Amino acid sequence: MSDHEDKHEESLLEKISEKNKGHDLSSSSSDSDDDKPSESSMKAKVFRLFGRERPVHEVFGGGKQADIFLWRNKKISAGTLGVATVVWVLFELLEYHLLTLVCHLLILALALLFLWSNAATFIHKSPPRIPEVQIPKDPVLEFAQALRFEINRGFAVLRDIASGRDLKKFLSVIVGLWVSSIVGSWCNFLTLFYIVFVLLHTVPVLYEKYEDKVDPLAEKAWHEIKKQYAVFDAKVLSKIPKRPLKEKKKD
Repeated sequence: MSDHEDKHEESLLEKISEKNKGHDLSSSSSDSDDDKPSESSMKAKVFRLFGRERPVHEVFGGGKQADIFLWRNKKISAGTLGVATVVWVLFELLEYHLLTLVCHLLILALALLFLWSNAATFIHKSPPRIPEVQIPKDPVLEFAQALRFEINRGFAVLRDIASGRDLKKFLSVIVGLWVSSIVGSWCNFLTLFYIVFVLLHTVPVLYEKYEDKVDPLAEKAWHEIKKQYAVFDAKVLSKIPKRPLKEKKKD
């Protein structure tokens, strides 16, 4: 009898130990599962400039234009920036006019082709083959439709701002236009366009290279801007009387 009781006790102890092991394994797996969302949430909380969730290359469209801005092909990027610099030097520093430049280029090209065509008969060589240049229809229509869509969207945004529904958006647009007017008084449109063009070819590639260092600094600056805006909202914006909502007409 004693041996039977001992065996029964041992079997009970083994069952209890197996249950404890199963409980420990389930608890450890649940703990690991709890850690996974915490890690993903930590990754999701990483601050990115302008709240972006995609790489810089995809933000610029991920096509050839993104390759140019991010210097994926250094020859094309350097050539584009060089052409823009030459155009800016011609029109801004040398004070060349667009119509004058076009006329001079056409005079030079037509004169060279005319002389080459006539001289080819005397030197017994084939005349130059002048290709037929035609503007394709589909790209022009696509560009016009895209431009029309963007202009209509801009008009819709301006209408929404002028309606007085969003004071924050109204003030941000006013400040942006005021800053643009100050910058416009410093330089003409061509110089401003060239500055923006150069910034597009330098800032994104530098940010992509040093984004791990730039994003923490941008996060601190963004938090400070939010604090200052909260103070401004509490002292100024909250005291401005808001437009009362129109009551619905009763039937």
